[in-house]
Amino acid sequence: MRKLVECVPNFSEGRNPEIIEAIADSIRQTPGCTLLDVDPGKSTNRTVYTFVGSPESVVEGALNSAKTARKLIDMRNHHGEHPRMGAMDVCPFVPVSGVTKNDCVECAKEFGRRAAKEIGVPIYLYEFAQDKEYRKKLPQIREGEYEALPQRIKQPEWKPDFGPAEFIPEWGATVTGARFFLIAYNVNILGTNNQAHRIALNIREAGRGDDDPGLLKEIKAIGWFVEEYNMAQVSINMTNYLVTPPHIVFEQVLKEAMSINVGVAGSELVGLIPLGAMLMAADYYIKKENLFIFDEDQKIKLVVDRLGLNSISKFEPDKKIIEYIVKEEPNEPLASLTVRKFVESVAARTSAPGGGSVSALLASLGVGLGTMVSRLTYGVRKFDNVEPKMKKIIPPLYELSQKLIPMIDADTNAFNDYLEAVRMPKDTKEQQAARNAAMQEGLKKAIEVPLTTMRLGDSAWEAMLELAKYGNIASKSDVEVGTRSLETGIWGAYKNVLINLPGIEDTDFKNKTTDEAESIVKRAKEKCSHVLRILEKRER
Repeated sequence: MRKLVECVPNFSEGRNPEIIEAIADSIRQTPGCTLLDVDPGKSTNRTVYTFVGSPESVVEGALNSAKTARKLIDMRNHHGEHPRMGAMDVCPFVPVSGVTKNDCVECAKEFGRRAAKEIGVPIYLYEFAQDKEYRKKLPQIREGEYEALPQRIKQPEWKPDFGPAEFIPEWGATVTGARFFLIAYNVNILGTNNQAHRIALNIREAGRGDDDPGLLKEIKAIGWFVEEYNMAQVSINMTNYLVTPPHIVFEQVLKEAMSINVGVAGSELVGLIPLGAMLMAADYYIKKENLFIFDEDQKIKLVVDRLGLNSISKFEPDKKIIEYIVKEEPNEPLASLTVRKFVESVAARTSAPGGGSVSALLASLGVGLGTMVSRLTYGVRKFDNVEPKMKKIIPPLYELSQKLIPMIDADTNAFNDYLEAVRMPKDTKEQQAARNAAMQEGLKKAIEVPLTTMRLGDSAWEAMLELAKYGNIASKSDVEVGTRSLETGIWGAYKNVLINLPGIEDTDFKNKTTDEAESIVKRAKEKCSHVLRILEKRER
């Protein structure tokens, strides 16, 4: 899973478009960062920026934006309705995918250290990044705001976590830390604002007070009436969707509304949502309704329908799901070629793409044919008795076919890495040593790639055997071709492992690799024969 962190810095400037744009541009220009939103407010005199990227890139993006603000914002001239204590007032880091809360704590600390060192400003830590309970919450740190800071920063208990313990008039101080992703979400109520608020009081964690807590953890909610929609809404902030995800909120609101005879007409996502939250909802409804859905696109469609996310405006996944917004096209020049162009590339007077890429393609086609036949069996009335078996093998076969496709390019890339090492200078002993080490790494990579192809192909055999026994017999030849293609792909990858092994100096690596590869290729031959024998005995 791609490592993705969200950063949401708030700057004390919401009126000067040139400054707002300069800060935005400093984020856009940071490699690896994708700026998702810029939200200025004139009355608050504050702008909230939202961007995402890898842990390393978002720290750079936050730092670059702070450096720009250091040059352009002067807190001595700042006035606005929103509480504030610094030019960059707050800078939280939020886990989106492939990272943990602790990863984001490290982002905040790294940002704090570098901001203190490189631009010389005081930095406070908050939320998960702060150990001291009395200064963990933002309102605790920001008490008295910018105006109280000159005296407050001198007090030992309010010494900054990073940077100078002195008042810098033009900057103030910055608070940084880690928190969970906040999902803003509204459920539409066909009733009054009082009824919506009654439901909100029932579900929100705070409930109606200490003696009457609500039903759902990590939930804040109020009820209101929206004239333009001619509907009431339960307006919800989910402060940790891993504790209480959107589908649980929706189902609980639906239950509460039914108890007071009020209708629910779908829901509305305000802002963005992590893919994980959508897939959690998909898994919930798939299990609840005993559905068979494994395609991610179909899972998203299911959630959009069950939560009624199109009720106010069209829900566009590419514009609402964070991972889809920043999705990068795979760097697979070979796999992206037409069949004709790929064959012509193989036939060209070049050493790559060669047998390794062709072997990966063959294995992927073999598993792909298996996936095709299993899907042609599932849902066909006369094969209802084997439906559970097809439901079990379709997802892993499909996943394997997707994993094998990148191996087509990986094999060629590995070979190119080895050639680069061969071309390294070798005039001195140091250069010779460096060249030899790089060649050894290149060879190991050139072995590891086809070995990975073998491992992936090897994991498909049990599903192919089940398919041979129970698959749609009208597609018998497709299974036969797929089986033979899979075996040939594994055998071809094996030959690519063997041809590179003699150059390896690491004896232990060589022996282990040889044993594993020989075991897989032997098993492929046996399993292929077994599948073909089963198919020979089956009749239409």
